Amino acid sequence: MNLLFVCSQNNLRSPTAESVFSDIANISVRSAALNNHAEIPLGVEDVIWADYIFVMEQSQKKKLRSHFKIHLNAQRVICLGIPDNYEYMEPALVDLFKQKVAQYVDV
Repeated sequence: MNLLFVCSQNNLRSPTAESVFSDIANISVRSAALNNHAEIPLGVEDVIWADYIFVMEQSQKKKLRSHFKIHLNAQRVICLGIPDNYEYMEPALVDLFKQKVAQYVDV
């Protein structure tokens, strides 16, 4: 199963999620950003690769659907509702990811 975590800059939230889920058997994980000037911008190949795409905010879900509409087919796009007020690997953020993602996939 391929999980893709997307936020605006790929600095704090999505890299945290990638780290949290990277060692789980039978799961591959990537993270990327919706902003073009980010270190790891989201590409078509990421969208096509993913089974689940987790965004942090509703605005990101809209932007994803707008920019990658023709490439979104069988992927489930899920908004986790996690605001941009956490540091990288902050324990509260790690706990949020574990709780929220487990509602959708067996992790």
